Amino acid sequence: MFTRILYPTDFSDVAQKALKYIEHLKYAGAQEVIILHVIDIRSLELLVWDPENFKTIENDLRQGAMKKAVFVRKHLETKGFTVKARIETGIPASKILRAEKEENVSVIVLGSHGRSNLKEMFLGSVSERVIRNAKAPILVVKR
Repeated sequence: MFTRILYPTDFSDVAQKALKYIEHLKYAGAQEVIILHVIDIRSLELLVWDPENFKTIENDLRQGAMKKAVFVRKHLETKGFTVKARIETGIPASKILRAEKEENVSVIVLGSHGRSNLKEMFLGSVSERVIRNAKAPILVVKR
């Protein structure tokens, strides 16, 4: 039923917790996991005032995220999954919804809150937007 899993992650604690649920989906027939990390362009633009440094900092963030994604990929591969990692720059919810379509996933597994300093009343803003607009079923993991 859930053969292809999209796992959007910011590598936060709650995203790590969601990883445990993915492992259990292996027993329900899951075969492939697409790890997706999105470098939030809005935060990047706020941090970087100098256009010449923008690409350098973006590349540094991309390399750091890829190292973390490789660690997650290796972990999931030991559990028997086929794994693909995507590191993208943009608006997280939009990139997650685009990846859902491009990858033709059967379920999205994500944490309820990420690293954002903004505290939403019930859900993180990225999670909420994905829940409202995704076509695939979503497993939201609470803190």
